[in-house]
Amino acid sequence: MPRRPRLYLPGQPQHVVVRGHNRDPILAHHEDFRFLYRCLREAAQRHALAVHAWVFMHNHTHLLATPEDESSLPRTMQSLGRRYAQYFNRRYHRTGSLWEGRYKVALVDTERYLLACYRYIELNPVRAGIARQPADYSYSSFHANALGKPDGLVTPHAIYLSLVGAQGALSTPTPREAYLRLFDQVLSRKELTEIRRGTETGIGIGRAEFLLKVARLAGGG
Repeated sequence: MPRRPRLYLPGQPQHVVVRGHNRDPILAHHEDFRFLYRCLREAAQRHALAVHAWVFMHNHTHLLATPEDESSLPRTMQSLGRRYAQYFNRRYHRTGSLWEGRYKVALVDTERYLLACYRYIELNPVRAGIARQPADYSYSSFHANALGKPDGLVTPHAIYLSLVGAQGALSTPTPREAYLRLFDQVLSRKELTEIRRGTETGIGIGRAEFLLKVARLAGGG
């Protein structure tokens, strides 16, 4: 079967997932997490990819990011994949592919699903049962987006920054506090299914009219 084309819309965020080959670990020690973070931060800065949310799990990673142009995401992921694989293979005396084929990617509907994708990514360790709260897991953007910890990788999306206006400046004086309140509610089964299916298939994550737009883009219409 021909490969599904990588889709790009100017200014449109994308949810990205990359996994280890055969779901094998890609991260084993703290130094691995730190090096992967550095590889991603440097590649994203070099290729103009604005990363809004991220999490590094032991055998896969999630990103929510907006490319500046059509080449930003593929160049970032190519740089990250090659540099980190060389490091990992050398460190653990292994050969062969580290990654499970191509990374998965889906355009995200900002009108409805952007903040759901933020939370989907940062709640991944909780769903996996390795943390009781997202704050308990060290390797995600939750500490920046919800707790205000400096993070040189994170670029806040405009919708994240607009949370104060959406929820009332007097009651929630900062986007960070407004964002943290979103975690009082769990993601619905429908949201989880749509994010997972949309990313795995590349059909997009969003409302019906947004998915139709993505389908037309994929078909060249």
